[in-house]
Amino acid sequence: MASASTTTAGDVEDARPAPRRHGVLALVVAVLSAGVFALFRHHLIDDTFITLAYARNLAFHGHWGLIELGTANTATSPLSVLVLAGFTVVVRDAVLAAAILYVLCQVVIAVGLARLGDRAGLPRWFSPLAVALLTVNPLLISSIGLEVEFGVAAVVGLLVFSAERRPVLVGVAAGVLLLIRVDLVLIAVVVVLVRARFWAGLGKSVLTAVVVALPWFVFSWFVLGSAVPDTLIIKTLQKSWGTYGFSNGPALYESVFPWATWLSFLPAALGVVAFLGWLVTLVRRGPAATALLAFVALVPAGIVHYLAYSRLHVPPYHWYYGPSIAVTTIFFAAAVAAVAGRAPAVARFTAGVPALLAAVGLVVVSVGFYAWGGLPRPFAPIMSNHTTTAQYERIGPELGRLVGSGTVRSGGEIGVLAYSCGCSIVDLFDDRGAVGPAIAQREAAMGAFGRKLVDLNFHYFDFGAVAVKPEYALVPKTVGAAAPANVLAQWRIASPWAGEQVLYLVRGDGT
Repeated sequence: MASASTTTAGDVEDARPAPRRHGVLALVVAVLSAGVFALFRHHLIDDTFITLAYARNLAFHGHWGLIELGTANTATSPLSVLVLAGFTVVVRDAVLAAAILYVLCQVVIAVGLARLGDRAGLPRWFSPLAVALLTVNPLLISSIGLEVEFGVAAVVGLLVFSAERRPVLVGVAAGVLLLIRVDLVLIAVVVVLVRARFWAGLGKSVLTAVVVALPWFVFSWFVLGSAVPDTLIIKTLQKSWGTYGFSNGPALYESVFPWATWLSFLPAALGVVAFLGWLVTLVRRGPAATALLAFVALVPAGIVHYLAYSRLHVPPYHWYYGPSIAVTTIFFAAAVAAVAGRAPAVARFTAGVPALLAAVGLVVVSVGFYAWGGLPRPFAPIMSNHTTTAQYERIGPELGRLVGSGTVRSGGEIGVLAYSCGCSIVDLFDDRGAVGPAIAQREAAMGAFGRKLVDLNFHYFDFGAVAVKPEYALVPKTVGAAAPANVLAQWRIASPWAGEQVLYLVRGDGT
């Protein structure tokens, strides 16, 4: 797309055509993103490996499940699994496949924002600034390998196609968002409805989204037993961690990871403040306010997503905040670029320069925080796991040798161990016989309409499946607590979140 004809004082005109500039940007972002993934790979969180295990099983065995023992439907992002499985078939390593997907998503975000920035007449540095703010955000770093980055890339694509009035591609992007994660449809709806003349081409967009997404949900409904993943039931059953649910979850993380939490949520908060400021200035319709029109849906979309999760009463898993943080952070970067590059001269120097310095300062401080204490980091900046990924990767093969062909009940975390042990480790995430009672328990707490929706979703679910009775179990105990009976092995584990524990392997189901 040709760059906008409007240039601004202080913005050095780049004579290169947009495709060439965007190509250079894509190459630089790809190289840097590959480097940062290599750094982040050391602390991919446990839930990431649930997705990777699904992808590897699909790639190598044509099997949809966390382990080879049986079919499961707890992959929250079916499209992530499908794409990662496709890459894994080629590169033969699911972690490498995750690196490829991460790099591609970073490139899509960078080039998509550059296209939007060109259209809005924003300075050339807008896209690099936005990508930098997203890349160094501690919470988003801690969500690498999950579907958050994939979802952000699809949202950026949706923004581009919406701004360019391409209804079929808007529908494709919306359908992709549905397949990445069902709740992301909320962001898609807000983005589409907030644009001017939202009804133009809406029918084509909706029809295309249905064509893109419906085949998977029909397949999942008939073949896997539920149209949406079983995690909808599993996570809502958990409700909260003590007094902390999703709505007040940031306070919990702030108590354990104060710097990481502030650096994660501050760009989003600044994005909301910038949005409120934009509303005030909109009446004047100045160049800075007009430049933000392509981005204004992001903040309402982030707020709607946050409120919807609060209403669901789910635990505050940190990556659940990722979409809201990402979209509001992008708006913050766009607002900084608009004020620094499009506002009148006085406002540019009184507000634009300080805002730009604040944004760059956030990037610098976040990088410094991440590197503080040495690299590579053993833990993600924000996490809720019981030990490091590296230690679970050492425990896994030992566990596999000890249990052989037997089944073992997880000790609460299943991802890395299932990926690395080569054994059958079970819990609600892969034992569908245990999901049936969980569905009944969740329905008992729902109203009539909610029960009808759950019944419809699980209409083809096999409620006759019997829960696995494992021969072994993993039992975590705090250091100093009495050891369980029938101990076969034990490992000392620790994390900033859970403290020091001993993970015991026992004979029996651990109850």
